[in-house]
Amino acid sequence: MTTIDPATALPARQTLPAEERHATELTFLAAHDEGPRPPGWRLTPRAVITFVCGSGGEQLKLPEPHGSLPDRLVIAPKFVGERALVERCVVTLAGERGLLLVGEPGTAKSMLSELLAAAVCGTSALTVQGTAGTTEDALRYGWNYALLLAQGPTPQALVDSPVLAAMRAGRVTRVEEITRCLPEVQDALVSILSDRRMSVPELSGTDDAQVAAAPGFTVIATANLRDRGVSEMSAALKRRFNFETVHPIADVEAETALVRRQAVAAVERAGAAFAVDDTVLDVLVTVFRDLRAGRSAEGWDVEKPGTVMSTAEAVQVAVSLGVSAAYLPGGDSLDLVPGHLLGVVRKDDPADHARLLGYWDGPVRRRAEDGSAVWRRLWDLRENLR
Repeated sequence: MTTIDPATALPARQTLPAEERHATELTFLAAHDEGPRPPGWRLTPRAVITFVCGSGGEQLKLPEPHGSLPDRLVIAPKFVGERALVERCVVTLAGERGLLLVGEPGTAKSMLSELLAAAVCGTSALTVQGTAGTTEDALRYGWNYALLLAQGPTPQALVDSPVLAAMRAGRVTRVEEITRCLPEVQDALVSILSDRRMSVPELSGTDDAQVAAAPGFTVIATANLRDRGVSEMSAALKRRFNFETVHPIADVEAETALVRRQAVAAVERAGAAFAVDDTVLDVLVTVFRDLRAGRSAEGWDVEKPGTVMSTAEAVQVAVSLGVSAAYLPGGDSLDLVPGHLLGVVRKDDPADHARLLGYWDGPVRRRAEDGSAVWRRLWDLRENLR
């Protein structure tokens, strides 16, 4: 049975795309900054950066009343990272050049691409998910075979890919995990990004044999270059993208705040209040940062696991702790941390189990010996890693 949300009379959804989740902010920014915009853009480049990075706590004021919008609004930050990175991304898109976001898994590349697409063209839905099974049709076009058999190759029988739909409308299309596509599939983008048009040979001799990209069309791709099973991009395709590396969050307080914010939202979507103590979250983020960097905050060497200890994984552990506290109460959330960490590090290399034990015998033990009660408790839980 479909659950209906009485507030909207629409089926309830677990998550909303960025353009719906932040619709008020996007509309406000469109009215707030009336400066010059690149062709096809909903917001000015400056407003796109403000949407992604936030207004720094400042209340922005509309130049004049605008319908049901508030006169003043603080734009919340959505991406935790270097503002300079976001600025370079926006400049790349304004120049209608392809943008490739690369980095380790879990560094919010997909979220950044979604936010940019929503702010620039109003939709993040024109997305291709790259996999080893992705075919060239996903980047070009397909056919409605019932119409194809009845009518032959006609414009009505053509099924646009997200890329072709974006070309027609002058919008941003997203290609997630592009390096998971086979090289011959990736290279379908070469002529699209260079010629800004797509040929449809089946419609040769008609006006629809070529589709030219409308102003505003461009591509944002993401790639986890460290992952197994990736396909090297050709030199020709690389030249058609500006590469931007999204690094892990540098500031511990910013990362902790992000983990808390996203975990609270996820647990609330699960129908409960978030009741994990801040001390537990601080410990959790510290463990992830130590293992990710290969060095503790105190400067002690740590053997890095093969698994990427990303912020996204830290969020998922925090969510699990929050759900357990809400629906299976009765214990200390800190007691559950070792078990969840073991679940994270066991994904790839069996030797990572020993590395996690080594971390317990190193920084965890030394912090316990320095008198920290919470790290003493964590040290006492070492047997839970067996």
